[in-house]
Amino acid sequence: MNDERLVQVVLPGIVAPEGLQIRHSALPEPGPGQIVIAMEATGVSFAEQQMRRGRYYDQPPFPFVPGYDLVGRVFSTGPGVDPALAGRRVAALVKVGAWASHVLVDAQDAVEVPDGVTAAQAETVVVNGITAWQMLHRTARVRAGQTVLVHGAGGGVGSVLVQLALAAGVNVIGTASSRHHDALRELGVTPLDYRAGDVPARVRELAPRGVDAVFDHVGGRSVIDSWHLLARGGTLVAYGSASTRDDTGSKQWPVLKILARTWLWNTLPNGRRAHFYNIWAGRALNEDRFRARLRSDLTEVFAAVGRGDVTARIAARLPLTEAAKALRLAESGTVGGKIVLTP
Repeated sequence: MNDERLVQVVLPGIVAPEGLQIRHSALPEPGPGQIVIAMEATGVSFAEQQMRRGRYYDQPPFPFVPGYDLVGRVFSTGPGVDPALAGRRVAALVKVGAWASHVLVDAQDAVEVPDGVTAAQAETVVVNGITAWQMLHRTARVRAGQTVLVHGAGGGVGSVLVQLALAAGVNVIGTASSRHHDALRELGVTPLDYRAGDVPARVRELAPRGVDAVFDHVGGRSVIDSWHLLARGGTLVAYGSASTRDDTGSKQWPVLKILARTWLWNTLPNGRRAHFYNIWAGRALNEDRFRARLRSDLTEVFAAVGRGDVTARIAARLPLTEAAKALRLAESGTVGGKIVLTP
């Protein structure tokens, strides 16, 4: 008889990180087409920081279990699922629910992790890796020899994005705080301090004819500057509004403003394009196509990790029961890389 218990971290409402609660209950039973994953690694992303404030634009009502993605071993399989999956290491993108010892998911949403990539390495590139790969290769469609600007090049998505871009033969200018500059230079990135001087002017010096793509998670004024830095035929990919993190008022408004701007800019006859990237786009329209694309892209990212094109940066590893400490550390902005939670 199995005496394991389910351990979950619960976000009860808009609370300080220390307000997170630990809940114990019986393990879930997989239904038809489902599996239970015994979590080996999950992580803290910007989404959880926003959800804690009630500021993530489509978060569920409180209370709920946060956790955007996870990596672990298949613990049990439901009817209609190949029992041979049991014991295999898989990754899953779930949006909420991953801060738990065991997580119930549809088997079709699980992507196998190749041998040679550890659970913690894989965890650093699930949501961050899919986001970076899709923005670079599906949205902007960058090509070797082009020049791109990556805002937040030392951050979770940004650090993966610059490595994938460099592997594709792309020239990268990256904004980051000065403590990340040496590491970025070693990779081959031209770093700019977003806190010092006129960043758009510096970018124009480095790329007088404009850049071929800008990846902007900052939102607000930054998106407008980013659009004006594009070369003819260039692409702006906005994917967040970090500058409004601590704002009050409507959580949808910052995103709606970016969407309105991108729509307007796309009507202009100058050959430039603007997009707001959402990792979940297309799921409601065609779930099979969404899953196939996600599986393909995450498999490409895992292969890049396996080859050494992308180095997984782990800032800290903490047990699941110390999720409050992990969230506090992530929000401090003092660490580089992914904060990983383990069982």
